[in-house]
Formats: sequence, C-alpha cells, structure tokens
Amino acid sequence: MVRNRSIVASVKDGVASVVIDRPEAKNAMSFAMYDALGAACRSFNADPTIRVATFRGGGKAFASGTDISEFQTFRSGEDGVAYEDMIEASLDALTAIKVPTIAVIEGPAVGGGLMLAQACDVRIAVPEARFGIPVARTLGNCIATRNLVRLSGEFGASRVRRMIYLAELIDAEEAKSAGFLAKIVEAEKLDETVAALCRQIAAYAPVTLRTAKEQFRRFARGVQDDRDLLEACYASADFHEGVAAFMAKRAPRWQGA
Repeated sequence: MVRNRSIVASVKDGVASVVIDRPEAKNAMSFAMYDALGAACRSFNADPTIRVATFRGGGKAFASGTDISEFQTFRSGEDGVAYEDMIEASLDALTAIKVPTIAVIEGPAVGGGLMLAQACDVRIAVPEARFGIPVARTLGNCIATRNLVRLSGEFGASRVRRMIYLAELIDAEEAKSAGFLAKIVEAEKLDETVAALCRQIAAYAPVTLRTAKEQFRRFARGVQDDRDLLEACYASADFHEGVAAFMAKRAPRWQGA
C-alpha cells in the first residue's frame, strides 16, 4: 500500500484502488495530493496482476476541486500555467493506466475533481452526486482549453457552457443522460455494484482491454495510427486462446499476453 498525504493507494486480488481521503475538506486536492495521485497511477503499470483500478473519495464527496489555500502563493500568470500543467500531468498518469479505470462518485466532483472523474473509463455515482466547474462564482480563475474540449466531448458543449457561464452543478440524472455516467446506484448498493463491475472487467481478455485503452488514448490526441497495436493484439496468445476456446465451446483462459 502507498500512502502520501491524503492519497491512499492499494492493490488486492487484482484490483488497484485509490482513495482521496480528506473528507474534512470534501477531498479538496492539494498540489502534493495531485503529485501523489500521479505517482500511484504510474505504479500500477508495474504490477502485472492488476486487472482494473478504482478511484473514490473518502466520505461524502469524490473531490471538490483544488484546495483554494494553494493559490495564495500565486504571483503571476505563469503560476497559473504551471498549475494547469501540473493538473495535466496527473490526468495523463491516470489515463495512461493500462487497465480499465472506474470512478466511484459520492457527492460533488467539481473543478479538478470533475477532470479526475472524466479521466476514468467508467463512472458510477450515487443519486446525490453533482458535477460542475463553478469558478465564475468562486475563484475567478479558468480551466485549460484542453479540459473544456474533454468535458464538451462527455457532456456536450451546451451543458459545459451552463457549468461555466451559470456556474451550474449538473445532477446525476442529467450526467447519466449525457452519457457521462454508466450507472446511478443507491449508496447502500454502491460497494456491491463496484465489486461486481471489477469482477466483470477482470474476467475479460486483458490484451483486448489494454489495446482499447491505448487506442482511446491516442484518439484523444488526434492519433489514429494503430498498426503496432493491431499486430500485437492479433499475435497475442490470448487471441489464439480465444479462438480455440470458442471453437471448443469452453471458457477461455486468459493470460494477458
């Protein structure tokens, strides 16, 4: 297990877990927490036993953005650019995890917290969850254009304009209707649902999921060259095992290679 400030990372039975554990501040992220989160994400790729990773907030929030006290030291516009680059490094580490990732959202996921949720592959939430970027009525700062593009791809540009211009928080039902959430689950069934999703994903072909992860990652960067990925997938032992298992009418035995 890795613990750094209020970021707790662990691995058990093929499931990696990160908990943003600062409930007294609604899991507001300090700069050190962003760094620790990125380090935890990078560590997962060194463990071949991991099949899925979950991200969750401690208490009744996912993450309420960046700790506002961190901004007291800002003296120039370059400080803001460096801050956005730091956020990007954490998001990049999260999206670079080679296995599917699940965001488990209880309460608010706003600002930087919303971007962390967006960087995950599958998102589930309780009915009370809320999503937004209310900086126009709080800090008076902005987010990087790349993050506006990402959120517009998930919610649609009109909803993101409401998030920014009206400082609105989108509720769970609207987030699901936009396609941002895979499921809305009552709090008492959340742990059970997360565990079932992890078992489901862990039972699938690791090579297929790993390939898709990298394809989506490249697509987000405007890259469609995937010859190396196709060659590696079709040359894998798992592909040949899948064909053999299908023909023999038995369950495949995936090895992840």
